[in-house]
Amino acid sequence: MNTTKEAESEPAKPVAARVGGDGATALPTTPCSVVWSKGHAYVLEGAQGRWVGVDDRGRPRALSGDELRRRGWSRSRTN
Repeated sequence: MNTTKEAESEPAKPVAARVGGDGATALPTTPCSVVWSKGHAYVLEGAQGRWVGVDDRGRPRALSGDELRRRGWSRSRTN
């Protein structure tokens, strides 16, 4: 499997454009957007503006945008 073409087709994003929580970039606003925080994925629910994911034990957890900013977040799984 050759992944060279896949890697070349997606341009590298500067750190400020893909890492949130530092005030440099706002959280995504499109419903169903996914961000990562402390190793867990969170999905933005429609008009409610809450981010839904699971905790370390697999229990549902909802966070506000402010809570997610305080915890730190990124657009990719690796922080």
